[in-house]
Amino acid sequence: MDDARDELVELTRQLIRWPTVNPPGDAYEPCAQWLGGELGRRGYTVEYHVANGRPEHTTQHPRVNVIGRRDGAMPRPTLHFNGHIDVVPVGLGWTLDPFAGVVRDGRVYGRGAADMKGGLAAAIIACDAVQRAGVPLRGSLEISGTVDEETGGWAGVAHLAQIGRLTSARVDSVIIPEPLNVDRICIGHRGVYWFDVITRGLIAHGSMPYLGVNAIEHMGEVLHEIRAVLAPRLATRVTAMPVVPDESRRATINVNTIAGGQVGHAVQSPCVADHCSAIFDRRFLREEGFDATRAELVEVLEGVRGRIPRFAYELIDRLVVHPVETPASSPLIATLRRGIGHVIGHEATVVASPGTYDHKHVTGIGGIVDCVAYGPGVLEVSHQPDEWVSIDDLVHSAQVMALATLDIVGDPRTPVTWPSQ
Repeated sequence: MDDARDELVELTRQLIRWPTVNPPGDAYEPCAQWLGGELGRRGYTVEYHVANGRPEHTTQHPRVNVIGRRDGAMPRPTLHFNGHIDVVPVGLGWTLDPFAGVVRDGRVYGRGAADMKGGLAAAIIACDAVQRAGVPLRGSLEISGTVDEETGGWAGVAHLAQIGRLTSARVDSVIIPEPLNVDRICIGHRGVYWFDVITRGLIAHGSMPYLGVNAIEHMGEVLHEIRAVLAPRLATRVTAMPVVPDESRRATINVNTIAGGQVGHAVQSPCVADHCSAIFDRRFLREEGFDATRAELVEVLEGVRGRIPRFAYELIDRLVVHPVETPASSPLIATLRRGIGHVIGHEATVVASPGTYDHKHVTGIGGIVDCVAYGPGVLEVSHQPDEWVSIDDLVHSAQVMALATLDIVGDPRTPVTWPSQ
């Protein structure tokens, strides 16, 4: 890994230079083809999986996923490293070219440097290091570059699981190199419930509002009830999962967007609003469960209807992601703990993510229990202007992943000698 330091930096820079912005899904296909070429050159058998049938997959923005596989003495166990190639939009506030892969002061800068092209590069070089050291493998290695994680991952990891390519029938362990700090192992995340609330009123002349029913005012009542009653109640609930930051261990609700006026009219006339819609983001805890979460929301809305004359609403489920947590007994956690202790020099911290990532599909659809997130990068700089990843963290995380590879799929006749500090 010491010898591969410059190669790791350059691979990270090359990945950053692909402007795979999502939405809408730019440059997915050429990036996947390039990554497949890299994996093929490194000795992997390469497959491409197009998300045919998904609404996100279009001629203009094709959804193309790539997997490289290297067989050992036996097809199983198989260790799979998964990294998403998409990045969020650039946004304002950058002082550097977001797609240049600038190296400065021990960091690589660029959109996706932390989340998570640096992690994908580290996984590739980690597996290369095992091969270059001449260590035989009893099991097999896979590396995938997938799409759309930033918008749910349905055309990416979910698609691979649904077609049977990333399931427990073929894969035993999955490491996702998300940026949760180089000394932390992420074992899962809270649940997500995105929903729309639509309030419906009655149009009338704006000079005589008493003749109508204002849907925006009624939405205001909903927002007040959520802010004054539901949100304080949620703040008292704390999960036992080790979610970071600590504030995210609590159940939360956020209004993401709101719009109102007359249905179907971009330019509003002097009328009472007969329509208002809002999208909410409810993060629920493992201890709450989805059914109780939704029922509690319905109770709030029905309470508003009971006290507001002519209140009419519609509740639409937009997205449901159940909480996921890797069992504490997973050998993946144990081997990464050992690796972090030896490479980083102190005890690993086990955490859960405040937001979701593709773990939900690996376990929820693919049925693979042994799945964690571990990789380089500081979570708080992800999606920020001048996003960066530390070069030292790239190298250290790759060392940890290389040691985990030896532990999980290395030949037991070639025992791993853990390095001393």
